[in-house]
Amino acid sequence: MATAPGLPRVPKSKPTFPSHYHEGFLEKKGPKDRDYKKFWAGLQGLTIYFYNSNRDPQYVDKVDLSNFLALTDDAPRGSTTDPGTQFCLSLAGQEIRFKVDSLESREMWKAFIMTVVELKVPSNLLPGPKYTMTDVLTKEKDRRAQEKPSCFLDVSRVEAQLLLEKYPDCGNMLLRPGSDGSGSFSVTTRQMLNGVEQVRHYKVKREGRSYIIDVEEPVSCSSLHDVVNYFISNTKGALVPFHPDEDYEKVLGFVEANQENGESTWTVPKPPASLGPGEAKQTQQLPGPGRSPRLPTSVPPVPDQDENYITPISDEPTNQYENENEVAPFCRLKAPALPPRLLAGPKPKRQGKPLPKVPAVPHKAKTGRAVLPEPSFPSRWPVPEGPLPPPSLSFPESKGLAGPKKGGSSASQPRVPSGMPISTEMTEELERKLQQRRAILEK
Repeated sequence: MATAPGLPRVPKSKPTFPSHYHEGFLEKKGPKDRDYKKFWAGLQGLTIYFYNSNRDPQYVDKVDLSNFLALTDDAPRGSTTDPGTQFCLSLAGQEIRFKVDSLESREMWKAFIMTVVELKVPSNLLPGPKYTMTDVLTKEKDRRAQEKPSCFLDVSRVEAQLLLEKYPDCGNMLLRPGSDGSGSFSVTTRQMLNGVEQVRHYKVKREGRSYIIDVEEPVSCSSLHDVVNYFISNTKGALVPFHPDEDYEKVLGFVEANQENGESTWTVPKPPASLGPGEAKQTQQLPGPGRSPRLPTSVPPVPDQDENYITPISDEPTNQYENENEVAPFCRLKAPALPPRLLAGPKPKRQGKPLPKVPAVPHKAKTGRAVLPEPSFPSRWPVPEGPLPPPSLSFPESKGLAGPKKGGSSASQPRVPSGMPISTEMTEELERKLQQRRAILEK
């Protein structure tokens, strides 16, 4: 069975490596380091960048040469002879020591550093290295002509004055675009004279590839860096370039190694998705350590007032009617729920054989009201056979809603519910016996 062809494999984009004037292995020891650390180093402009390996596009450390003081050979401690593999770079406020593999490598690093710092080719070089330094010098001059100094800020005249006033510790000289819009530049300085603020603005014109400082005696500079250096050197260091405190990175990144080819790349993680108002509220209500999470208590729903409404039943006795058994089937849906002791109703006096009793078991409907069952009677009354038993003069007292009845009429006839069929096939003998019993009861 043939398998479906897979998707075409997209080649991974290779990281772009920065270009350097010179690069190679360097062992670096800073003022806080106990021993040397080996890096892959590259010189570009006035900065030496350090990498973990020659395949890493992102540097892990750098050294700025703008505060360069001196570059000397360095002999190991406790040794009087120079092995030719170490040199010391002196900067303003610190000294950094380097170690290389050979004397030739050390001299090449020193020549490249001096060329970009002093903008001139060292005189003690052989023709081959001297030609290389000339090419590097041309590139550095072109870079400086196009590159603006770190104290350049794209602000207006008023904004430059406010920045120097608000951040006096960051410097007192600032380079900014000119106000005339002709491509020129301006230098703004701020100094204090006997407690009084002194703000000055100087115009720098652009003529071809040169920059002219417009003062009484115009000064021509090859780059904006030379313009800044001119103000620093001619004021005996009183003017300091303005450098805002923005040395911290704004984007989080890390070095990630590729397991397939072993190359390391600089990776920027994606920012997390923004939380909704409901999720943010949940994160704020998380329990602290050692506390159990608080479960939300469920509130029972409020029942609808129109549904499942039950009519309250009082304990007071209700009125009883003679034809209650006949009315109950027609008022089945409206009859109130009565207590079990009142459902049977009052018992009549026993006159002969008692009538069949209606079962007093209420049936409650879903609506909460008691419904009385429909009474059922036999279609024919049974006729007794044989002689009747002698009549008894003792009758049980019937108890109704209001207790036993007093002074009952002896001549009361047993009431037969209306509508009930009575048998007409009674024999003459039965009728005669009934009349004799009635006569006895009337005496």
